[in-house]
Amino acid sequence: MAMAMTQNPAIGNCIDDCLSCYRICLETAMNHCLVIGGRHLEKEHFKLMMACADLCRTTASIMLIDIEQHRIVCEACATICAACAKSCEEVGDMEICAAACQSCATTCQKMADM
Repeated sequence: MAMAMTQNPAIGNCIDDCLSCYRICLETAMNHCLVIGGRHLEKEHFKLMMACADLCRTTASIMLIDIEQHRIVCEACATICAACAKSCEEVGDMEICAAACQSCATTCQKMADM
């Protein structure tokens, strides 16, 4: 049996970006930040990474459920992802995570504005 996919490619792209950001944030936090320590484990930065990962996963789920209110969640996700990207850039040595967060922030903001 084939799985039904969303008819709107923009939603599909946003779901993909959210899931990618979720994976990259969580992997980076657990396998980079915890290993490196120092600024990578500063309370606000680490909490922001965990919030970003969790909200990206939730945002993807809400879009998969396909309810109109997904735009509200996308707006919040864009805000958190942008803040996480900035934090990762400031901490340094986190280019992949910063790029994933920025990409997700951009895609989610577009979805929120639709």
